Amino acid sequence: MALKPVVELGVAEAYAILAALPEGPILPPLEAIENEDWGRDFLLGRFEDFSASELAAMGLRWDEEGDGTDSVAQSG
Repeated sequence: MALKPVVELGVAEAYAILAALPEGPILPPLEAIENEDWGRDFLLGRFEDFSASELAAMGLRWDEEGDGTDSVAQSG
């Protein structure tokens, strides 16, 4: 299964993934952020808290090229 880059997620898709996590981040209601300019950035920023292996378990990756690098480790 190919991993999808986090940056390709839409607002509703990112929200659904985060909301489904058992101990995921506390999120405002989707209706409050889905049409806001900052809403998508807010949601995608929540994925920075996950390791590359945790993202992979969600079917996601940070890098857009799929070269297997872990950009999360580089940023913090």
